[in-house]
Amino acid sequence: MTPTSAPKANAALKWVSLIVLIVQTTALVLTLRYSRTQVTEGPKYLSSTAVVVSEVIKFFTSALVLLYNNGWSIPLFLNEIDIDNFQNPFDTLKVAVPAALYVVQNNLLFLALSKLDAATYQVTYQLKILTTAFFSVTMLSRRLNGLKWIALIALTGGVALVQLPKDSGKTDVEHDTSDQFIGLLAVLAACCSSGFAGVYLEKILKGTPVTLWMRNLQMAFFSIFGGLFMTFLYDREAVAENGFFQGYNSIIWIVVLLQAYGGLVIALVVKYADNILKGFAVSLSIISSSLISWLFLNDFEPSLAFIVGALVVIASTFLYGYEPKPTHIRLGTTKHEA
Repeated sequence: MTPTSAPKANAALKWVSLIVLIVQTTALVLTLRYSRTQVTEGPKYLSSTAVVVSEVIKFFTSALVLLYNNGWSIPLFLNEIDIDNFQNPFDTLKVAVPAALYVVQNNLLFLALSKLDAATYQVTYQLKILTTAFFSVTMLSRRLNGLKWIALIALTGGVALVQLPKDSGKTDVEHDTSDQFIGLLAVLAACCSSGFAGVYLEKILKGTPVTLWMRNLQMAFFSIFGGLFMTFLYDREAVAENGFFQGYNSIIWIVVLLQAYGGLVIALVVKYADNILKGFAVSLSIISSSLISWLFLNDFEPSLAFIVGALVVIASTFLYGYEPKPTHIRLGTTKHEA
């Protein structure tokens, strides 16, 4: 690749990763919402088993990529597994904490989308920016500038506006106050879990030579057992009666695949896109989810408070991701202190 073609390739990858993120985020929320509300014959699928299946897919995908990176050599692959896991067991066990939190988070998101429409969920879930910032300050001793604090305050206000009750004569049971409150609590708990797990993972990964794909393998391994524990804890009777894959259809498998590969998409975006483009992706995802939820799923009716709140959340997302360019001082033209 020539020097001039490299920037073009990176720019193309940047836009491709952006489009993929928008499609994946929007499709996951809408299909997951539809899967929780669709009318089907027989028992509904269990969200706890869907979480387990998605982690199994992540595990085998990560293993295949690691095998490919080792030239499809089984001995080299097993040697990497041994060095990064069995020779450093304590380092590997640290991954169990965020893995367990992500399992809880994924189960909470299924619960949230059973109670909230896709649009309200999308906007409210942006509070994970606030929780991540909080844990970054407390656990990593990071300092936020004034713009970021303003963005976080605006973000909180925007989400609060979205939660205001709508003046509607409809008495749809699914959208009553108690269901919305449960959905809101589920999203808030998922935001806290996401923020802490992400910062904790960043803290333990600093300075370690383990590759990203090996970390994905470790996370999926622990998440499988965490997911099976959740299934046993809450759904063991249903599994015993109707089976592990009860209620699965093509929509459920799409949800599982979208959830399994969502983390890989985010990793792609982090590598090739900047914060402004990620904010752009979030904004388009919120808008498209809201429109589809309103026009096609017919489970959402935008109010003035929702529109204002969503716009505030979108603006605060851009503001939080904005990084002012450092000013460069030419040497020799100005005096500088020793």
